[in-house]
Amino acid sequence: MKCRWLSLLLFATLGLTACSESSPPVHKAKLFTLGTLVDVSVLHEDEATAQRAIDIVEAELAVINTQWHAWRDSPLTSINQQLTKGETITIDATTHAFMQQAQQLATDSQQLFNPAIGSLVALWGFHNDDRPEDAPPTTDKIDALLKQAPSMGDITLTATTLSSSNPAVQLDFGAFAKGYAIDQAIARLKQSGIEHAIVNAGGDLRAIGSKGKRPWRIGIRHPSASGVIASVETHGDESVFTSGNYERFFDFDGRRYHHIIDPRSGHPASGTVSVTVIHRNAATADAAATALFIAGAKQWPQIAQQMGIDEVMLIDDNLTIYMTAEMAKRIHLEISDAEVKIIGDNA
Repeated sequence: MKCRWLSLLLFATLGLTACSESSPPVHKAKLFTLGTLVDVSVLHEDEATAQRAIDIVEAELAVINTQWHAWRDSPLTSINQQLTKGETITIDATTHAFMQQAQQLATDSQQLFNPAIGSLVALWGFHNDDRPEDAPPTTDKIDALLKQAPSMGDITLTATTLSSSNPAVQLDFGAFAKGYAIDQAIARLKQSGIEHAIVNAGGDLRAIGSKGKRPWRIGIRHPSASGVIASVETHGDESVFTSGNYERFFDFDGRRYHHIIDPRSGHPASGTVSVTVIHRNAATADAAATALFIAGAKQWPQIAQQMGIDEVMLIDDNLTIYMTAEMAKRIHLEISDAEVKIIGDNA
């Protein structure tokens, strides 16, 4: 069989093909969960083993989606109702680990990744399955929430309880739960004996192993045109996450308002159109992509360093491409006319 690449576009359905006759067959499933289409692709000789692993992943993702949904009735919406009342909530070990990881990432990002601003996200109309159709919220409403300054630092966490001193804290893990879910899915695949696979949730993914005798090759969406702007090959076990202003947005009076809210201003973050992060841990990559998007072209190197992120590509609203030196060693740009700025090894 003639080997050929099918780029894995971060905005489209995953495409796979084996690169030699000796490669294991690919077993694929498409699931709609976590608010997006999830592609699970497993390379394994035994179809029954692959299918059992995929079924386990499907069940795991369904549980996580139910647990952490921010606006449909869920354990998370119940937690938010109790936080508003100042109540102490009893939690299990899984919830404790989830919350602890989110708190640490918020601290490392200087609260630019801030899951406590669920009220702001809802105010902008993004607690909805459909695109918002109303006008942007008024400055008075935004300022009223900003004055209460909800953050993950307001949460007191013990091994069995969760509480907050700030009744304005409303949790929304839209910039973390997908990555967490992918990490859990990959863990289940590994436990099932799977060594080569991709779990791709709406373009954000984690890949393990390889595609036959070659690495997985990932295409990164162009933020303002059709096709890809860059591609990268994964090394063994890596996550690739992108945050962009084209993912969830609405237009009003000729202006676009996207869903990545800057917790400092209460408005959609400006100056950035796309951030791609590579990291072993998908939850970290997910949170970092959001935090670096908000940080923007001037602040992102500092935040990346604090979060332990070595491989970043940020594109600003002039389509200038900023990259860490580590990312520059790996990325293959698919365009030739971009201005590229490489940040030193300490970024």
